[in-house]
Amino acid sequence: MMKSLKKVVVVGLSLMMFATLAVTGLAQATRRPAPALASALPASDTVALVKVKRVLDEAMPKLLSNNPAKLAEINAQIDNFKTRTGIDPRAFDELAMGVKYEYPSPGVLKLATVAVARGSFSTTAFVAAGRTAESAKYREEKYQGKTIYVFTIDQQLRVLGLLDLRIKELAVSPLDANTLALGDVRRVRSAIDAMKGPRRANAELIALANQDPNAIMGFGGNVTPALLEHLRIGNDAVAKDLAAMRQLYGHVGMTDKDIEVLAAARMVDPASARSLGSTVEGLTAFAGIFLNRLPAAKAALAKSAVGNLKVNVLGNDLQLRTSVAQAEVGPVMGL
Repeated sequence: MMKSLKKVVVVGLSLMMFATLAVTGLAQATRRPAPALASALPASDTVALVKVKRVLDEAMPKLLSNNPAKLAEINAQIDNFKTRTGIDPRAFDELAMGVKYEYPSPGVLKLATVAVARGSFSTTAFVAAGRTAESAKYREEKYQGKTIYVFTIDQQLRVLGLLDLRIKELAVSPLDANTLALGDVRRVRSAIDAMKGPRRANAELIALANQDPNAIMGFGGNVTPALLEHLRIGNDAVAKDLAAMRQLYGHVGMTDKDIEVLAAARMVDPASARSLGSTVEGLTAFAGIFLNRLPAAKAALAKSAVGNLKVNVLGNDLQLRTSVAQAEVGPVMGL
């Protein structure tokens, strides 16, 4: 019973924590013009927008102001990424990421990812990085008049110094003089194809991700029945609530002292949004039981997030808003 209850609590709180872990309103998405960069993405199930320069130049130094060793480690990881691939994340202003859900076999979920980044870059640097690698770990492909540089990495790698991912191959291709596509080889080809199309594939998701243009990060994603199957929720009531979910969206912003998070679920109707909201509010009452089992720094951050949580239902949308002090985020990043 306790194990099942813990799983239910984690699922309920994940709506609030999704955006925080991934670096998160309106009753319906505000229709702002789609950012030009994001419109270059191929058709995706989830879109995320990241202001890379603000993350690296503003957010990271603030969050790690009391941990210079960790900040130096992240900078070293960025330098290593640059050495391995010729890509310097510090030269990017912003990045848009598109994720496609794939199911290669029953019970298996694969996330096919591509990112398009705007900033300065040098194709000469890609070639130079490739030449320093073993020949078996680098190749070039031609596709639709573009050159794709493919690096075989096959190891855990800190991408942009922030995301710890297992990467087998990283494909890179300039889309134009200031835009770079990088990610899965097939998805990079799709990004090249998308540049020649009408660029309307992800308009709804982009609008969800861009609800707050001042945020340092925003996301919008579809929740499909196949995706929900992979959660395998044992609690029937929670499973019923989640089955009525159609999209997730949110953003992360910064003030002088705090990190502000919005995470929201778009449901099939207002009744479903109210039901899930009641479930989340009920689950937060049990949160303290499990938060105390976390390491001290993570427990302090989680308690602040839960303590500041505001649950609101607007039309079909369940919105969870919270804020945490920047001083509480830094120690967790250092773990």
